Amino acid sequence: MKKYILFSLSLCFLICSCVQKKTQNENIDSQNISSGVEWLDTDGNRINAHGGGILYHEGTYYWYGEYKGDSTYWNPKVPSWECYRTEAGGVSCYSSKDLINWKFEGVVLKPDVNDLQSDLHPSNVLERPKVIYNDNTKKFVMWLHVDSHDYAKATAGVAVCDLPAGDFEYLGSMRPNNVMSRDMTLFKDDDGKAYHFYSSEENRTLYISELTDDYLKPTGNFTRNFIDQSREAPAVFKREGKYYILSSGCTGWDPNVAEYAIADSIMGTWTVKGNPCSGTDADKTFYAQSTFVIPVAGKKDAYIAMFDKWNKTDLINSRYIWLPITFKDNGDIDISWQSEWDLEKTFK
Repeated sequence: MKKYILFSLSLCFLICSCVQKKTQNENIDSQNISSGVEWLDTDGNRINAHGGGILYHEGTYYWYGEYKGDSTYWNPKVPSWECYRTEAGGVSCYSSKDLINWKFEGVVLKPDVNDLQSDLHPSNVLERPKVIYNDNTKKFVMWLHVDSHDYAKATAGVAVCDLPAGDFEYLGSMRPNNVMSRDMTLFKDDDGKAYHFYSSEENRTLYISELTDDYLKPTGNFTRNFIDQSREAPAVFKREGKYYILSSGCTGWDPNVAEYAIADSIMGTWTVKGNPCSGTDADKTFYAQSTFVIPVAGKKDAYIAMFDKWNKTDLINSRYIWLPITFKDNGDIDISWQSEWDLEKTFK
């Protein structure tokens, strides 16, 4: 009887181990992208790269994101909204050849745990990191939203590195063009010029700021866009000479309706087109918020909209939603809900 019990327990353990291994590696050898579920890296660990962006360099995609701590708490010193947050853990980096299987490269912008006055101290806010490559300086340049714990500082931080997954050197923070800077993204145009998009004026207005040739500072050439419309979470891409921007409203961690706009020039004027989402929960952006748009290398009209599905009371357990963008004949876009889709079949 004891031998039978031991055999049964061993068999059960073996079956459970196999099931767990399959779950951790369910995307291996598959081209499916599943949204809203837990994503694991190639080591079987949860991907921790929130508010992220993608850099494609020499055949590899690099995903940079907020490396969130495992304890979420509410900051009562911010009474105007539900300021749930975690300790800032720096900026993580994952690499992939296929946009499906992601290898953890490490925390490439590390927190400064010793200096309470440092922008990078865990008590502060580090959000929405984006990285672009400068062909002239041969530097990888990171911009991110850097803030105090109560979101009063409202600055942009800059860091550089010689390698896409190396240790980035933090250069400091600023209020670009002498105004607030919170939710942000970067965009590098076909001519090599780079631009910083950021929510400003207490998030009421979105600024588009041209960067210097080394991508380290604003040139002073900027425009104010969507004035008093309270847009945040910008994600920008270009197709057939036209510029597109996705954004969300300002409702804290809670979802709202997305919006997109199109322009012939990156600095504007922008024409608002409305909600790009369709299908289940489209009026809530699938209970998520935009963060980046990925142009799929080597594919025509292949763009993936990246969203964060925030879990405000357990932020490290927030999920990712990636969906393909489809284009109508007039250039308008549609992002339809799909719980799972095949990357190769969608972008032939």
